[in-house]
Amino acid sequence: MTLLSALGWTLFHLLWEGSVIALALAVTLCFARSSRVRYACGCATLAIVLAAFAFTLVHLAGRDQASGAAVRAMLLPAPVANLADSALNSGGIDSADIAAWAACLWLAGVAMFYIRAAGGCISIRGWRSTGVCDPGEVWVARFAELSARLGVSRPVLLLQSSMAGVPVVMGYLRPVILMPVGLLAGMSSRQIEYILMHELAHIRRCDYVVNLLQTLAEGFLFFHPAVWWISAVIRAERENCCDDVAASYGDAHEYAATLAALEEYRQGAGEPALAVTGGNLVKRIRRLLKQPEGPRAALTPVFSASLVILSMGIALAYQAQQPDPVRVPAAPSSVAAPAHAESPWSRWLIEDAAYIVDDQERAAFHALNTDEEREHFVEQFWMRRDPTPGTPVNEFKEEHYRRIGLANRRFGANNVSGWKTDRGRIYIVYGPPDEIDSHPSGGKYTRPAEQGGGEFNVYPFEQWLYRHIQGVGENVLIEFVDATMQGEYRMTMDPNEKNTVRFVK
Repeated sequence: MTLLSALGWTLFHLLWEGSVIALALAVTLCFARSSRVRYACGCATLAIVLAAFAFTLVHLAGRDQASGAAVRAMLLPAPVANLADSALNSGGIDSADIAAWAACLWLAGVAMFYIRAAGGCISIRGWRSTGVCDPGEVWVARFAELSARLGVSRPVLLLQSSMAGVPVVMGYLRPVILMPVGLLAGMSSRQIEYILMHELAHIRRCDYVVNLLQTLAEGFLFFHPAVWWISAVIRAERENCCDDVAASYGDAHEYAATLAALEEYRQGAGEPALAVTGGNLVKRIRRLLKQPEGPRAALTPVFSASLVILSMGIALAYQAQQPDPVRVPAAPSSVAAPAHAESPWSRWLIEDAAYIVDDQERAAFHALNTDEEREHFVEQFWMRRDPTPGTPVNEFKEEHYRRIGLANRRFGANNVSGWKTDRGRIYIVYGPPDEIDSHPSGGKYTRPAEQGGGEFNVYPFEQWLYRHIQGVGENVLIEFVDATMQGEYRMTMDPNEKNTVRFVK
C-alpha cells in the first residue's frame, strides 16, 4: 500500500474513530461539572484524535500490497467486500486509487485552512503597533496591581486600540491586551477591572499557545464534524475557566452584567486572538447566574453528520462495483396545499420577514400556489439581500435572525413576544441604537432647556438615539413609554405622552 493510499484509508478510518472518541467525551461531560476538568477533557480528547490519526497511518503504511483486501474487509460487511474484491479482480476501479484521490483532496483542504489561518495572523499582527495609544497612568498602575494580584509574573502591555472591536489578548512571549478606544471611558472602572482580570487569566493559563495549537489541529482535521464539536467545547470551557477567575474577583452577578454590556461591542476577532466576548455569551451569563438551560440535542447533528460522511466515504470507494439501484419514480411534489392548511412558509411571511418584506414581494408571495414555489421564493428573497453573494454565509439573514432572537429576549412583556413589540420592531429594522437613555422606574424628569425646560412626573420610558438612519435622517430620537407600568413600552409621537402630572417648582 502506497503512503498516499494509506493516508486516504486513514481518513476514512478516522471518521468512525473520531466519532467514537467524541462520544466518549460527551459521556464524560455529562458527569463533569468543573470547567477546568471539562476543559482538560476537551484538550485531551482532541489530542487523542490526533494520536489515533497518527497510529492508524503508521499501521496502514507498514502493510504491503497484499493487505489491501483485509483493510477493505474492516470497512465493509463481508458480502459487500467479496463483491468489491471480485470487481477489482475483473479490472474495475481500484479502491486504493480512490483513497489516494481522497488524500489529495484532504491535503488541498488542509493547505487552504492553514493559508486562511496564516492570513488571519498576518492581518492582526499589526494591531500591536497600528492605531494604539497609552491608556493613561491611572489604568497602567491599576493594571499592574491586578497583574500582581492574579500572579502574572511576566510583563504584560495594556494599550488602547482603534483596530480591536472587543478586548483581546495577543502574543505569548510579549503578551499585550488591547482595549477598544473609548471602552475605558464608556464603562465603569469596576467593569473594566473585571474585563482585565478575564484577559489576564488567559495569559496566566497560556491560552494563547493552546488556542494556536487548537487552530492547527482544526485545520488538520477540518473534514470531521466531531472535531469541530470538540473544539467548540474547548473554546467554551476556556472562557468559562477565565470567567470563574474574573467572577472570584468580586460578584458573579456584577460580572454577568459586565458581559451583557460588552455585547454591544461584540465583533468578529481573528482566530489567534482571545477575546472576552468569545464563546456563547448567553450561555456564559446563564452559567454565572446559575440559571439552568433546557435540554438540547446538540450532539445529534454532530454524530449524524459523522455517520453521513462515513457512509459517503464507503460509498465513494465502492460505488463503481455496486449494481445500479432500482429507481422508483417519486410522487409529484407540486400539489397545492389545501387552502385551509397553514403553510410554514405563510408563517414565514407574517412573522420572520414581517418588517422587511416590501409590498411587491408580499403580493408576489400571495400569488404562489405550492410550498415548493414558496420555498424557492424565500431562498431568492434572502439571496437578493446577501451583501456577499457566492459565500457560504448570508450575513444579512444571520443578522436579521440574531436581532429577532435578541428582541424576544429583551423586549417581551405580558406574554407578547419581543419581536411584536414596538421596541422589537425598531430594533429588528434599524439595529441597536447608538445611545439609550433608560428610565425604567419613571419618577421625576427634567426636560433639557433646548426642549422647553420644565420638570415632570413621568411614566417609565426609554429614548433611543440613532445618529443616522438611511432614508430617514440624522440624529433620530425615538421614545418608548410604559404607560401601563407593566413593561409594555409603546412608541410615542408626542414627547408629552410620558408625562403624568406636571408641576412647577
